[in-house]
Amino acid sequence: MSKKKRCGWCEGDALYEAYHDEEWGVPVLDDDTMFEFLILETFQAGLSWITILRKRENFRAAFDDFDYKKIASYNEEKVQKLMQNAGIIRNQLKIRATITNAREFMKIQEEFGSFCKYIWNFVDNSQIQNEVEDYKKAPPTTKISDELSKDLKKRGFKFVGSTVIYAHMQATGMVNDHETDCFRHSEVRALAKNISI
Repeated sequence: MSKKKRCGWCEGDALYEAYHDEEWGVPVLDDDTMFEFLILETFQAGLSWITILRKRENFRAAFDDFDYKKIASYNEEKVQKLMQNAGIIRNQLKIRATITNAREFMKIQEEFGSFCKYIWNFVDNSQIQNEVEDYKKAPPTTKISDELSKDLKKRGFKFVGSTVIYAHMQATGMVNDHETDCFRHSEVRALAKNISI
């Protein structure tokens, strides 16, 4: 059986390859999953994504299964408890940002009906199809990630710089940045034809 051609960034690590094959670039249309990725991306700022992936289940346990309603009500005692949790990234600013972001996330839901409606509007509710030949040459930010980052910051979100937001857009399928010769490039493109928010 011939080996599947994957994007260069994930090759050689089983966890990374599974994430690449099953999740990365698939359009996320529900708020719960969108929030989970937002948490993970903000914790990833300055770190490698594989570091976060390896701790993903620890994050899930520590942050109440990524339930933004529960996270929005975290108090100081909970912050200090999280700071003692060796299974996650113990960065106090990022922990506090997650609580802030959960509260702001819910405000956006109230305003737009869902967070997905808000965020997908930045790409006109359709996946941007890029033709990335080498992942190393893919841009770290775009004009859209700049605009989205600016708007989120204005609304009070933390750790949502343009680079973090572009990574979020890639992960949640707002853009298709699979390399053109990767087997997932065409599969993800096909999945994106049925976006309905």
